[in-house]
Amino acid sequence: MEIGVDTFVETTPDVQTGVTMSHAQRLREVVEEIVLADRVGLDVFGVGEHHRKEFGDSATALVLAAAAPMTKRIRLTSSITVLSAADPVRVFQEFATFDGISNGRAEMIVGRGSMVDAFPLFGYDLKDYEALFEEKLELLLKLRDSEKATWKGGHRPAFTNLGVYPRPVQNPLPVWIGSGGNPESAIRAGVLGLPLVLAIIGGSPLRFAPIVQLYKNAAARAGHDESKLRVAVHSLGFVAESTSLAVDQYFPPTQASFDLFGKERGWGTYSRSHFDAERSLEGGLYVGDPETVANKIIHMRKHLGFTRFFLHLPVGTMPHHEVMRAIELLGTEVAPRVREEIARWEPEEGMEVL
Repeated sequence: MEIGVDTFVETTPDVQTGVTMSHAQRLREVVEEIVLADRVGLDVFGVGEHHRKEFGDSATALVLAAAAPMTKRIRLTSSITVLSAADPVRVFQEFATFDGISNGRAEMIVGRGSMVDAFPLFGYDLKDYEALFEEKLELLLKLRDSEKATWKGGHRPAFTNLGVYPRPVQNPLPVWIGSGGNPESAIRAGVLGLPLVLAIIGGSPLRFAPIVQLYKNAAARAGHDESKLRVAVHSLGFVAESTSLAVDQYFPPTQASFDLFGKERGWGTYSRSHFDAERSLEGGLYVGDPETVANKIIHMRKHLGFTRFFLHLPVGTMPHHEVMRAIELLGTEVAPRVREEIARWEPEEGMEVL
């Protein structure tokens, strides 16, 4: 069972001061957060990809590579790479380079992205949303599996028997499929035998159990070994010394961020009552003291069978020292509790339950 953190490098206005920090400052903070996550024993750190002023994560591989020489064991991944609006050749080269810098700790989670800002920026039409991802994923996996490749498709110039370099340390370079719960995405991941990441940012996580089953069934029909399948969950949350402190620190910036982006999507105001319901045992938020957060991860693990858990933090701009403390508590108190409990009911040492 792996536990880690991911971030979107948010630079929204501070709810207390109204000040918006620079992208440069937030990027440097994120590198410090990655280094701390490694030091306190977390397994993985992810950085997203967006292309708008509220985020500083448009060059994910660069952010991760900046932290790689200062870390020793933590795995470093995109969360996600918007493959539909990217050139798979350049994506592969960037992550293979980063894999070399980190000495084999790079991963990528690929998807289409819930925000569509990258499409007009890089000259793609949203009507090709599905076709772009399917074709580019096919090319990315071809490049991953062979030093030289031949390609012909509808959205990128063809090439014949060309090498793509550098080659990664890992063979194969890990590629996960990211999904917000789309059944077709889960089935695609299963058919390809790729690990699956589910973004569960609201509502009961238990509603994703049928999606996990679809994934497993598709993999089995395609002949993949079910024992080797991996499922990750990305969910929002925050850890502090007490649940009351976690709520007091986390709710205001989270409300501000949800209200900001909710206006674009026609959502209503993010209320305190909704927030409190979401942080209940069956809700989508993991907010509280270490015991509360650990117990919820364990509870959801029993029902969803995930093998990796990402706590996404922060949502909105929060003081850097609060984020650092949350990461420290996640690594030193939450993760040990979760691992100890899971070890008590794993059927065999080292075997993950799905």
